[in-house]
Amino acid sequence: MIEYQDVATAIQRERGEAVVVTAMTQSKFWKEASDRPELDIPTNNSMGKVSSIALGIALGAPDRKVIALDGDGSLIMNMGSLVTVGNKSPKNFVHVVYDNGVYAITGGQPIAGAGVIDWPAIAMGSGYKAAYSFEDTEEMATEMPRIMAEDGPILIRIQVKPVITTNLGVIQTWESNAVMPRQMRSVKVELAKS
Repeated sequence: MIEYQDVATAIQRERGEAVVVTAMTQSKFWKEASDRPELDIPTNNSMGKVSSIALGIALGAPDRKVIALDGDGSLIMNMGSLVTVGNKSPKNFVHVVYDNGVYAITGGQPIAGAGVIDWPAIAMGSGYKAAYSFEDTEEMATEMPRIMAEDGPILIRIQVKPVITTNLGVIQTWESNAVMPRQMRSVKVELAKS
């Protein structure tokens, strides 16, 4: 299994000018790795919506790579988005699914289909151009530059070691609800510059 921080580091190295949309647990680790917070959109209070938000940005800014950092439990809540992404087929869309088999942020309850879901097969059956799966850190880090240079939509499933805690900095408050809209405005400003 791969550590969350190793995934974030590998993606950050290949990020370039990409917009990155993150879900729940991924938001904490991405925030620590990102060197372009003005291009990051954490969706901590929108479980299941990462792929839909990232798709909208990818369609609206087709010359900018968009990376969705999704969780397996989050994606289960909006699996129809895979078909929508496949149908729209944005070349600038990379969908990373952190597969830990649990809802880590709520205490580690197993997700439906844990250990059975084949994310690459579902993505390919939904119209994605390519799909990959990694369980080894070195292999993932070695392959990431090549994969990130491909045309999308691409799904990358990464088997991660669960980090089970209810305190990952994802807190439901009025302030936390304001983060996503504020970051979306920041990304809009950055996209207008290009």
